[in-house]
Amino acid sequence: MKTIKKIIFFSSFFSLPFYSFGWGVLGHRIVGQIAESYLTPKAKTEVQKILGDESIAMVSNWADFIKSDTSYSYISSWHYIDLDPGMTKNQLQAYLDKDTVTDIYTKMNFIIKELKNKNLPMEKKRMDLKLLIHFVGDVHQPFHVGHHDDLGGNKIKVSWFNTPTNLHAIWDEQLINFQQLSYTEYTDAINHTAAKQRLAWQKDPISDWVIESYQAAEQLYSEIKQPDPKLSYRYNFDHIHLLNERLVKAGVRLAGLLNRLFG
Repeated sequence: MKTIKKIIFFSSFFSLPFYSFGWGVLGHRIVGQIAESYLTPKAKTEVQKILGDESIAMVSNWADFIKSDTSYSYISSWHYIDLDPGMTKNQLQAYLDKDTVTDIYTKMNFIIKELKNKNLPMEKKRMDLKLLIHFVGDVHQPFHVGHHDDLGGNKIKVSWFNTPTNLHAIWDEQLINFQQLSYTEYTDAINHTAAKQRLAWQKDPISDWVIESYQAAEQLYSEIKQPDPKLSYRYNFDHIHLLNERLVKAGVRLAGLLNRLFG
């Protein structure tokens, strides 16, 4: 019976649409680890009360792990936002201001409002906090603010060191895994920011986070000049700075958000 249950679990997991996976396990844990390093003492205490023995880094993948449970299917569209190619910053802001669709931007704002409710039941508060931690990471992954037609780069086939994959997966996992670091080692390697820089990033509205990722995705889309390009060392060399910047910004901004909510 246990074997059958395992087969069902993994079959369900791998049959899920991969569009909604943002950063892999390592990426989300790096974001969570960075965020923990910038929490105020009060925010850290309050977050621990909600999460119990789990750290921000360890709960950061919960929103992906629960995709094997069909009762959570309703949150699948909360991990990303579909946008048209070639939008200007003003067009993007106007679209976000409409607030009429179910996507990562609207749901993050909704969850933040819920977490401000002092009477929110602990079970709901815990779920909301886990989702928020995950979604802050997702919205900084460029292809979670990608094009609808190619499912955020999932339909753009590429080869990574001669292994077939897609552009979305490159940014979810392959680039991060290529560095051959644990999430704590990776955090130690990139988590070097000045207080002034952190403050500036934390003051940016969530709409700016979306717009930044969109602009990064547009640039990354434009670089694919031919079908099934072969990516390897040079792609890593050209994009490691952007990758690390998105991870650090996500962690710093998550800390700022949690400090405002709980600190």
